Amino acid sequence: MPKTMKIDMHAHHFPRLTRAEADALGGAGGAGGPWLRIDADGAHGQIMQGDRPFRPVDRVLWDAQARLDDLDRQGVDLQISCATPIMFAYSAPARLAADWCARMNDHALDFASADPARLKVLAQVPLQDLELACREASRARRAGHVGVQIGNHLGPRDLDDDQLVDFLTHCARDDIPVLVHPWDMMGQGRMAKWMLPWLVAMPAETQLGMLSLILSGALERIPRSLKICFAHGGGAFAFLLGRADNAWRHRDIVRQDCPNLPSSYLDRFHVDSAVFDARSLRLLAEVHGTQRILLGSDYPFPLGEARIGTLVQEADFLDEAERQALLSGNALRFFSLAEGAAPA
Repeated sequence: MPKTMKIDMHAHHFPRLTRAEADALGGAGGAGGPWLRIDADGAHGQIMQGDRPFRPVDRVLWDAQARLDDLDRQGVDLQISCATPIMFAYSAPARLAADWCARMNDHALDFASADPARLKVLAQVPLQDLELACREASRARRAGHVGVQIGNHLGPRDLDDDQLVDFLTHCARDDIPVLVHPWDMMGQGRMAKWMLPWLVAMPAETQLGMLSLILSGALERIPRSLKICFAHGGGAFAFLLGRADNAWRHRDIVRQDCPNLPSSYLDRFHVDSAVFDARSLRLLAEVHGTQRILLGSDYPFPLGEARIGTLVQEADFLDEAERQALLSGNALRFFSLAEGAAPA
Protein backbone atom coordinates (compact mmCIF):
# COMPACT_ATOMS: atom_id res chain seq x y z
CA MET A 1 0.00 0.00 0.00
CA PRO A 2 1.45 3.42 -0.93
CA LYS A 3 2.43 5.73 1.90
CA THR A 4 -0.17 8.33 2.81
CA MET A 5 1.13 11.86 2.36
CA LYS A 6 1.26 13.90 5.56
CA ILE A 7 0.83 17.70 5.54
CA ASP A 8 1.02 19.65 8.79
CA MET A 9 -0.70 22.99 8.20
CA HIS A 10 -0.32 24.54 11.67
CA ALA A 11 3.27 25.11 12.71
CA HIS A 12 5.27 28.14 13.78
CA HIS A 13 8.60 29.76 13.08
CA PHE A 14 10.55 32.73 14.39
CA PRO A 15 13.34 34.37 12.35
CA ARG A 16 16.90 34.91 13.55
CA LEU A 17 15.87 38.40 14.54
CA THR A 18 18.51 40.25 16.56
CA ARG A 19 17.77 42.95 19.11
CA ALA A 20 19.40 45.47 16.77
CA GLU A 21 17.16 44.50 13.85
CA ALA A 22 14.06 44.56 16.03
CA ASP A 23 15.02 48.03 17.25
CA ALA A 24 15.79 49.21 13.72
CA LEU A 25 12.32 48.13 12.66
CA GLY A 26 10.83 50.04 15.54
CA GLY A 27 10.55 47.02 17.80
CA ALA A 28 7.18 46.23 16.20
CA GLY A 29 5.91 49.43 17.67
CA GLY A 30 7.65 49.69 21.01
CA ALA A 31 10.72 49.04 23.11
CA GLY A 32 9.35 45.59 23.92
CA GLY A 33 9.55 44.29 20.34
CA PRO A 34 10.26 40.57 19.90
CA TRP A 35 13.67 39.21 18.96
CA LEU A 36 15.58 35.95 19.29
CA ARG A 37 18.42 35.35 21.74
CA ILE A 38 20.28 32.20 20.71
CA ASP A 39 22.30 30.41 23.38
CA ALA A 40 26.00 29.66 22.98
CA ASP A 41 25.25 26.03 22.09
CA GLY A 42 23.30 27.16 19.01
CA ALA A 43 20.60 24.61 19.77
CA HIS A 44 18.49 26.52 22.26
CA GLY A 45 17.33 30.08 22.71
CA GLN A 46 14.78 32.46 24.08
CA ILE A 47 12.19 34.62 22.39
CA MET A 48 12.70 38.01 24.01
CA GLN A 49 10.29 40.89 24.36
CA GLY A 50 12.64 43.80 24.80
CA ASP A 51 14.69 42.87 27.87
CA ARG A 52 12.14 40.34 29.13
CA PRO A 53 12.29 36.61 28.33
CA PHE A 54 9.06 35.46 26.73
CA ARG A 55 9.49 31.78 25.85
CA PRO A 56 12.34 29.23 25.75
CA VAL A 57 12.67 27.67 22.30
CA ASP A 58 14.72 25.13 20.37
CA ARG A 59 16.65 25.31 17.13
CA VAL A 60 13.87 23.89 14.95
CA LEU A 61 11.96 27.16 15.49
CA TRP A 62 14.48 29.20 13.49
CA ASP A 63 16.74 26.72 11.67
CA ALA A 64 15.09 25.41 8.51
CA GLN A 65 17.53 22.53 7.99
CA ALA A 66 17.03 21.36 11.58
CA ARG A 67 13.29 21.58 10.92
CA LEU A 68 13.57 19.48 7.76
CA ASP A 69 15.65 16.87 9.55
CA ASP A 70 12.99 16.59 12.24
CA LEU A 71 10.20 16.39 9.66
CA ASP A 72 12.09 13.49 8.09
CA ARG A 73 12.20 11.72 11.44
CA GLN A 74 8.47 12.30 11.90
CA GLY A 75 7.48 11.30 8.37
CA VAL A 76 5.99 14.69 7.51
CA ASP A 77 6.07 15.44 3.78
CA LEU A 78 5.12 19.11 3.88
CA GLN A 79 4.67 21.67 6.62
CA ILE A 80 2.95 25.05 6.47
CA SER A 81 4.42 27.43 9.01
CA CYS A 82 3.36 30.83 10.30
CA ALA A 83 4.61 33.55 12.61
CA THR A 84 4.64 33.08 16.35
CA PRO A 85 1.72 35.34 17.42
CA ILE A 86 3.98 37.63 19.49
CA MET A 87 5.15 38.91 16.09
CA PHE A 88 1.71 40.27 15.04
CA ALA A 89 2.47 43.92 16.01
CA TYR A 90 -1.21 44.87 16.08
CA SER A 91 -0.62 47.60 18.64
CA ALA A 92 2.02 49.39 16.55
CA PRO A 93 1.34 52.43 14.35
CA ALA A 94 -0.07 51.08 11.10
CA ARG A 95 2.72 52.07 8.72
CA LEU A 96 5.39 50.84 11.11
CA ALA A 97 3.49 47.59 11.43
CA ALA A 98 3.23 47.33 7.63
CA ASP A 99 7.02 47.62 7.29
CA TRP A 100 7.48 45.09 10.09
CA CYS A 101 5.06 42.58 8.51
CA ALA A 102 6.66 42.90 5.09
CA ARG A 103 10.09 42.21 6.59
CA MET A 104 8.82 39.29 8.65
CA ASN A 105 7.12 37.85 5.57
CA ASP A 106 10.38 38.09 3.65
CA HIS A 107 12.10 36.29 6.55
CA ALA A 108 9.43 33.59 6.32
CA LEU A 109 10.10 33.06 2.61
CA ASP A 110 13.83 32.85 3.36
CA PHE A 111 13.03 30.13 5.89
CA ALA A 112 10.95 28.21 3.35
CA SER A 113 13.62 28.58 0.66
CA ALA A 114 15.63 25.80 2.34
CA ASP A 115 13.21 23.41 0.57
CA PRO A 116 10.27 25.15 -1.12
CA ALA A 117 8.65 21.81 -1.96
CA ARG A 118 8.40 20.85 1.72
CA LEU A 119 8.20 24.15 3.57
CA LYS A 120 5.37 26.61 2.88
CA VAL A 121 4.53 29.74 4.86
CA LEU A 122 1.58 31.93 5.79
CA ALA A 123 1.96 35.71 5.85
CA GLN A 124 1.17 38.16 8.63
CA VAL A 125 -0.50 41.51 7.96
CA PRO A 126 -0.96 44.90 9.67
CA LEU A 127 -4.55 44.10 10.53
CA GLN A 128 -5.08 47.48 12.23
CA ASP A 129 -5.23 49.19 8.80
CA LEU A 130 -7.56 47.68 6.19
CA GLU A 131 -5.85 49.07 3.09
CA LEU A 132 -2.36 48.13 4.28
CA ALA A 133 -3.49 44.68 5.43
CA CYS A 134 -5.13 43.89 2.09
CA ARG A 135 -2.13 45.19 0.19
CA GLU A 136 0.34 43.09 2.18
CA ALA A 137 -1.84 39.97 2.02
CA SER A 138 -1.99 40.17 -1.77
CA ARG A 139 1.70 41.06 -2.12
CA ALA A 140 2.69 38.13 0.07
CA ARG A 141 0.42 35.78 -1.88
CA ARG A 142 2.10 36.81 -5.13
CA ALA A 143 5.52 36.43 -3.52
CA GLY A 144 4.87 32.80 -2.58
CA HIS A 145 2.95 32.65 0.70
CA VAL A 146 0.09 30.14 0.54
CA GLY A 147 -2.22 32.20 2.76
CA VAL A 148 -2.31 34.48 5.80
CA GLN A 149 -2.49 34.00 9.53
CA ILE A 150 -4.42 36.52 11.62
CA GLY A 151 -5.25 36.81 15.29
CA ASN A 152 -8.82 36.17 16.38
CA HIS A 153 -9.33 39.77 17.52
CA LEU A 154 -7.86 43.24 17.23
CA GLY A 155 -7.88 44.73 20.71
CA PRO A 156 -11.57 44.95 21.73
CA ARG A 157 -12.78 44.23 18.18
CA ASP A 158 -13.76 40.67 17.26
CA LEU A 159 -14.01 39.16 13.79
CA ASP A 160 -17.46 40.68 13.24
CA ASP A 161 -15.91 44.17 13.22
CA ASP A 162 -16.61 45.85 9.87
CA GLN A 163 -12.92 46.35 9.13
CA LEU A 164 -12.08 42.72 9.81
CA VAL A 165 -15.08 41.56 7.80
CA ASP A 166 -13.84 43.70 4.90
CA PHE A 167 -10.39 42.11 5.22
CA LEU A 168 -11.89 38.61 5.13
CA THR A 169 -13.95 39.65 2.10
CA HIS A 170 -10.74 40.76 0.39
CA CYS A 171 -9.18 37.37 1.14
CA ALA A 172 -12.22 35.61 -0.31
CA ARG A 173 -12.07 37.64 -3.51
CA ASP A 174 -8.29 37.33 -3.88
CA ASP A 175 -8.22 33.57 -3.10
CA ILE A 176 -6.13 33.95 0.06
CA PRO A 177 -6.72 31.16 2.61
CA VAL A 178 -6.89 32.37 6.21
CA LEU A 179 -5.76 30.67 9.42
CA VAL A 180 -7.22 32.29 12.54
CA HIS A 181 -5.03 31.85 15.59
CA PRO A 182 -5.98 32.88 19.15
CA TRP A 183 -3.71 35.33 20.90
CA ASP A 184 -3.68 37.93 23.70
CA MET A 185 -6.12 35.84 25.72
CA MET A 186 -8.93 37.14 27.88
CA GLY A 187 -9.12 36.95 31.67
CA GLN A 188 -5.43 36.66 32.41
CA GLY A 189 -5.77 38.45 35.74
CA ARG A 190 -7.63 35.38 37.02
CA MET A 191 -5.41 32.88 35.25
CA ALA A 192 -1.94 33.63 36.55
CA LYS A 193 -0.89 30.01 37.11
CA TRP A 194 -0.64 26.64 35.41
CA MET A 195 -0.77 28.01 31.83
CA LEU A 196 -4.49 28.61 32.29
CA PRO A 197 -4.62 31.33 29.62
CA TRP A 198 -3.55 28.67 27.11
CA LEU A 199 -5.74 25.92 28.58
CA VAL A 200 -8.95 27.88 29.23
CA ALA A 201 -8.90 31.27 27.52
CA MET A 202 -7.32 30.16 24.26
CA PRO A 203 -10.15 27.71 23.37
CA ALA A 204 -12.67 30.35 24.44
CA GLU A 205 -11.04 32.96 22.19
CA THR A 206 -11.37 30.64 19.20
CA GLN A 207 -15.02 29.89 19.92
CA LEU A 208 -15.63 33.63 20.32
CA GLY A 209 -14.16 34.28 16.89
CA MET A 210 -16.35 31.67 15.23
CA LEU A 211 -19.56 32.69 16.98
CA SER A 212 -18.92 36.38 16.35
CA LEU A 213 -18.90 35.68 12.62
CA ILE A 214 -22.09 33.62 12.85
CA LEU A 215 -24.27 35.58 15.28
CA SER A 216 -23.37 39.00 13.86
CA GLY A 217 -24.56 38.02 10.40
CA ALA A 218 -21.04 38.62 9.04
CA LEU A 219 -21.09 35.34 7.14
CA GLU A 220 -24.09 36.65 5.21
CA ARG A 221 -21.84 39.42 3.87
CA ILE A 222 -18.60 37.51 3.33
CA PRO A 223 -18.42 35.54 0.06
CA ARG A 224 -18.76 31.79 0.43
CA SER A 225 -15.46 31.46 -1.41
CA LEU A 226 -13.59 32.44 1.78
CA LYS A 227 -11.34 29.63 2.98
CA ILE A 228 -11.04 30.11 6.73
CA CYS A 229 -9.58 27.64 9.23
CA PHE A 230 -9.60 27.97 13.01
CA ALA A 231 -6.69 26.61 15.02
CA HIS A 232 -6.79 24.10 17.88
CA GLY A 233 -9.83 22.27 16.57
CA GLY A 234 -11.94 25.40 16.77
CA GLY A 235 -11.41 25.59 20.53
CA ALA A 236 -14.63 24.99 22.47
CA PHE A 237 -16.88 25.56 19.45
CA ALA A 238 -17.83 21.97 18.55
CA PHE A 239 -18.65 21.00 22.14
CA LEU A 240 -20.79 24.09 22.78
CA LEU A 241 -22.48 24.43 19.39
CA GLY A 242 -25.65 22.83 20.79
CA ARG A 243 -25.78 25.56 23.43
CA ALA A 244 -25.62 28.21 20.70
CA ASP A 245 -28.38 26.51 18.69
CA ASN A 246 -30.57 26.25 21.76
CA ALA A 247 -30.06 29.93 22.57
CA TRP A 248 -30.88 30.92 18.97
CA ARG A 249 -34.15 28.98 19.10
CA HIS A 250 -35.33 30.47 22.39
CA ARG A 251 -33.90 34.02 22.62
CA ASP A 252 -34.64 36.70 20.06
CA ILE A 253 -31.56 38.70 21.14
CA VAL A 254 -29.38 35.82 19.93
CA ARG A 255 -30.99 35.60 16.49
CA GLN A 256 -31.56 39.32 15.92
CA ASP A 257 -28.60 39.57 13.50
CA CYS A 258 -28.32 35.90 12.56
CA PRO A 259 -31.02 34.68 10.15
CA ASN A 260 -30.17 30.98 10.39
CA LEU A 261 -29.45 28.38 13.06
CA PRO A 262 -25.76 28.63 14.10
CA SER A 263 -25.07 25.01 13.15
CA SER A 264 -26.21 25.73 9.60
CA TYR A 265 -22.98 27.69 9.05
CA LEU A 266 -20.69 24.73 9.73
CA ASP A 267 -19.81 24.41 6.07
CA ARG A 268 -18.19 27.85 6.16
CA PHE A 269 -15.41 26.75 8.53
CA HIS A 270 -12.42 24.44 8.58
CA VAL A 271 -10.58 23.49 11.76
CA ASP A 272 -7.27 21.80 12.46
CA SER A 273 -6.80 18.51 14.28
CA ALA A 274 -4.80 19.81 17.26
CA VAL A 275 -7.10 18.45 19.99
CA PHE A 276 -4.84 15.66 21.42
CA ASP A 277 -7.62 13.23 22.29
CA ALA A 278 -9.37 10.65 20.11
CA ARG A 279 -12.77 11.43 21.64
CA SER A 280 -12.36 15.10 20.81
CA LEU A 281 -11.29 14.28 17.26
CA ARG A 282 -14.36 12.03 16.89
CA LEU A 283 -16.56 14.95 17.98
CA LEU A 284 -14.88 17.22 15.41
CA ALA A 285 -15.50 14.62 12.72
CA GLU A 286 -19.17 14.32 13.70
CA VAL A 287 -19.77 18.07 13.99
CA HIS A 288 -17.61 19.54 11.20
CA GLY A 289 -17.26 16.52 8.93
CA THR A 290 -14.00 14.85 7.99
CA GLN A 291 -13.77 16.94 4.81
CA ARG A 292 -13.22 20.12 6.88
CA ILE A 293 -10.52 18.98 9.34
CA LEU A 294 -6.86 19.58 8.46
CA LEU A 295 -3.86 18.03 10.17
CA GLY A 296 -2.33 20.66 12.46
CA SER A 297 0.26 20.15 15.17
CA ASP A 298 1.14 23.58 16.65
CA TYR A 299 4.76 22.48 16.17
CA PRO A 300 7.30 23.04 17.68
CA PHE A 301 5.84 24.30 20.94
CA PRO A 302 5.34 22.09 24.03
CA LEU A 303 1.53 22.27 23.80
CA GLY A 304 1.67 20.93 20.26
CA GLU A 305 1.44 17.33 19.08
CA ALA A 306 4.81 15.73 19.88
CA ARG A 307 4.52 13.10 17.14
CA ILE A 308 2.84 14.90 14.27
CA GLY A 309 -0.21 13.11 12.89
CA THR A 310 -0.31 10.32 15.48
CA LEU A 311 -3.82 11.20 16.66
CA VAL A 312 -5.22 10.99 13.13
CA GLN A 313 -3.23 7.93 12.18
CA GLU A 314 -4.42 5.99 15.24
CA ALA A 315 -8.09 7.10 15.16
CA ASP A 316 -9.94 3.81 14.69
CA PHE A 317 -13.23 5.51 13.76
CA LEU A 318 -11.77 6.90 10.51
CA ASP A 319 -11.77 4.83 7.35
CA GLU A 320 -8.74 5.05 5.08
CA ALA A 321 -10.28 7.65 2.77
CA GLU A 322 -11.16 9.87 5.74
CA ARG A 323 -7.71 9.39 7.27
CA GLN A 324 -6.04 10.38 4.02
CA ALA A 325 -8.29 13.45 3.77
CA LEU A 326 -7.26 14.62 7.25
CA LEU A 327 -3.59 13.86 6.75
CA SER A 328 -3.20 15.61 3.41
CA GLY A 329 -6.17 15.76 1.04
CA ASN A 330 -8.05 18.53 2.81
CA ALA A 331 -4.91 20.69 3.06
CA LEU A 332 -4.12 20.18 -0.63
CA ARG A 333 -7.60 21.43 -1.48
CA PHE A 334 -7.74 24.25 1.09
CA PHE A 335 -4.39 25.75 0.06
CA SER A 336 -4.76 24.88 -3.66
CA LEU A 337 -1.55 22.86 -3.58
CA ALA A 338 -0.66 20.50 -6.39
CA GLU A 339 -0.91 16.81 -5.60
CA GLY A 340 2.85 16.53 -6.14
CA ALA A 341 3.66 19.43 -3.81
CA ALA A 342 5.87 17.19 -1.67
CA PRO A 343 7.59 13.83 -1.99
CA ALA A 344 5.38 10.76 -1.78
